[in-house]
Amino acid sequence: MSESSMSDYRRLVPGPSPPSDDGDEHELEQSRPEKGTWKKRVSTACLACKKSKRKCSGTSPCKNCQSFKRVCIFDESLDQRRRVAAKRTATELSYHRDLLTDLFKLIREANEPHALHLLTLIRHNASPDEIRAYIDSTLAQLEDPHTQTVAKLEDMRQLINLEGSTPVFRRKVMDIHYLCDDAPCAVPAEPWTRVTADADLVSHLVSLYFAWDWPFSAFLDKEVFLKHMKRADVASEFCSPFLVNAVLSNACYFSEFSEAYVVPGDISSKGSDFLAEAVRLKNEGPSQPSLAGLQGTLLMYERYAMSREDDLGYIMLHQAIRMGESLGLVGSTGPRMASGELSQDMDISCKRTAWGLFNVDTMVHTGFLRPSLIDHVNMARMDRTLPEDQALWCPYPTHRDARPSFYTSYFGEACDLSTIARDISRSMFADHHVSTALGHIHRQSREALYDRLRGWHELLPEDFDERHRPAPHVILLKMRYNTLIINLFSCISDDPSLSFGPKTPESPPRQSPPPKYNAWEVTSAAAHSIASLTRLHRREFGLSRAHHFAMYAINLALFTLLEQETFDVLDEDFLVMASAFSVVASRSALGRNLFHIFRQSVRGKAQGYRIRGSSEVPDELKDLFDEKSTSRGCRRFDEYADGLEKLNKKDKYHGIGIADGGLQGYPGLGLSDMLDRYESLSLGKDDVLAERYRLGGG
Repeated sequence: MSESSMSDYRRLVPGPSPPSDDGDEHELEQSRPEKGTWKKRVSTACLACKKSKRKCSGTSPCKNCQSFKRVCIFDESLDQRRRVAAKRTATELSYHRDLLTDLFKLIREANEPHALHLLTLIRHNASPDEIRAYIDSTLAQLEDPHTQTVAKLEDMRQLINLEGSTPVFRRKVMDIHYLCDDAPCAVPAEPWTRVTADADLVSHLVSLYFAWDWPFSAFLDKEVFLKHMKRADVASEFCSPFLVNAVLSNACYFSEFSEAYVVPGDISSKGSDFLAEAVRLKNEGPSQPSLAGLQGTLLMYERYAMSREDDLGYIMLHQAIRMGESLGLVGSTGPRMASGELSQDMDISCKRTAWGLFNVDTMVHTGFLRPSLIDHVNMARMDRTLPEDQALWCPYPTHRDARPSFYTSYFGEACDLSTIARDISRSMFADHHVSTALGHIHRQSREALYDRLRGWHELLPEDFDERHRPAPHVILLKMRYNTLIINLFSCISDDPSLSFGPKTPESPPRQSPPPKYNAWEVTSAAAHSIASLTRLHRREFGLSRAHHFAMYAINLALFTLLEQETFDVLDEDFLVMASAFSVVASRSALGRNLFHIFRQSVRGKAQGYRIRGSSEVPDELKDLFDEKSTSRGCRRFDEYADGLEKLNKKDKYHGIGIADGGLQGYPGLGLSDMLDRYESLSLGKDDVLAERYRLGGG
């Protein structure tokens, strides 16, 4: 139809407004919109306009209320179609869910006077705020182990099913956890992954990664990564499809959503689809090393280290180190560009990646008593006064209180600790393949390194103290400090007084002066410190999303106590960590194998008679560790041996435990043997032994 014919039609005039129900006879003038313009739709109206059925301008105060001189009130929660109403409903559900959880926790843990006082408050119609305040105050008192002994029973009785002996997953139904989920990192799914187009799922996983995984090693910059991921530019230097899929694969470890599983409920399938996509992108990607490629490779190292399926852990770590050397971030080549020549995003990303790679390298190799590979970092340290240090750490997806993150302070302290760890690994764990000179161990060197560790711990910021209930990555940092102490004093063969292992009457008497430190006392104290930190982590954040380093630390501490000549299966800290280990280990196939080895090692101590005679130990715990138990109550723990046949295929393990049904039924030989199996199951050390020495400079 032509424009001329259109102009012949009469323009329609708006009809009269409906009569007012408040008795006002005045009608408001309605201004016409200009020709060719669109009027903005109003999404909600004030209460007065809704009552009088007038058209509201949508802003407070609206034009109607101004004209009639009325109070203008908007209640957006009445419109259930609005996102703000849904978010408010989710917040209210979360509040009441957490209140109910803490109420149960207080009744279960507190003594009778506290529980009765809570009942009195409820019966006298106390407000929810008053009840919430009393619960918070009482639970805070329970955190002090010197004022309450309830923690002992609570931790033991949680062994089987308080947090769950197997990981849970959200089926595809609308439950309260799903309704309350409001991911803090809102990012797109496209064009980053072909696995899913669900941006909410991707945002959920990315938020989990930055809450529970990233803070511990932080080898990519959070703000830079999120900024470039939101731009959806696949050509970005700071975000690539390979890196994103690697992040999503790792994040699935912390998720209870059914979408995190390829086979719902099968923990070995968690994140496998994202991992397969990351592998494809890595193989098809450019051969030239890049920052995002290095970061993604480090994430794949973490993923393979937990999978137990492939011996690719060390291979991925070595590839990442070679990329770091090619980019000039670490090693003797020096940086390719001065820091002043880099953009702000590139400068901060390079610093984080270089030092994060160094942290991972020293953590892995020192943890398994090997010399670290990176000797020098070519990037300057990060400024410890960056604004992000004031940011809050949020325990997503729960709605509990946020904690100060101290991200930059934490990262600086972690780098300082890694420097000491590098010196420990290169002086204590070097062998003739690398350097005969470094392989010679002196007690004075060990004592000096221990003094450096203690000095580092004494200078930690006051905010890192356990009394302030710090964020999980700070707790893990202190766990790492104690694992380094155990690493330093254990598995040393040059001094029988410091070595863990059997003593024989033929052992020659010591001719040297007595050592400055007693190795048994030092390592035992470190193990008990890990128990205290484990209890703190469990009370504050639970263990269902604990970082996998917590599993290493708890396992190491448990075997340290097992090695003691005075080992007591009823030791409170031992039972606390055994309970925690059962929860953390259940979240991965590797963890289940390690828990089976631990269980067999405890049974090998033949202290079941002490457990059977104890009235304080739950029956479930008795069945778990009693070597003569015939109960089927812990049958699921027997299934944790599935997959250990991988070790039977290695020549070094042939013939072990044949009479007991193979390696699966053979108790551990001790701490050194446990670390050897741990390394073989997670990283595949035998397959890359030559590569390790080549990179180490041998």
